[in-house]
Amino acid sequence: MHRAIRSSIFALLIAGCSFGFASGGGLPADIKTVAVLPFENETSDATLGQQVNLVVREAFERRLGLRSSTEGKADAVVRGRITRYDPDVPTSFAGGTQGRVQVTRRQLSVTIEIEMVSRKDGRILFQERALSATGDYEPGREADGRKKALEVLVTTIVDKAQSQW
Repeated sequence: MHRAIRSSIFALLIAGCSFGFASGGGLPADIKTVAVLPFENETSDATLGQQVNLVVREAFERRLGLRSSTEGKADAVVRGRITRYDPDVPTSFAGGTQGRVQVTRRQLSVTIEIEMVSRKDGRILFQERALSATGDYEPGREADGRKKALEVLVTTIVDKAQSQW
């Protein structure tokens, strides 16, 4: 009896492992290096381009396991554009003194276009035309909201890029 149970469990484990490997995900085998080109910045915030570039580069290197390379030697090239940045949208309010309303929470949003292209054959490995992320913050702490939005952006890029492959 115990032998039959152990055999069944072993068979299920092997089937589970086999299913896990077959379900896919991950990068194409030929993509090991990436060049993240500077993002075009169509917003009025000059520092945003550098910050977006940094988090996108880190996403491809640290979370997707690619090595950074120059454009001419990379297996894939990532290009992008920051198309929108709304840093100050009030989201929560409280009654103040003398009938005034006070903003207690704000939100910012970042929208980008991004694509990853194989240098070998020019195929598009990943593309999003309007990828948006938001981050909320307390008034006067916009940097906190930006950090949250960029974290969401990176997670979304990694998740969507992996699901494309």
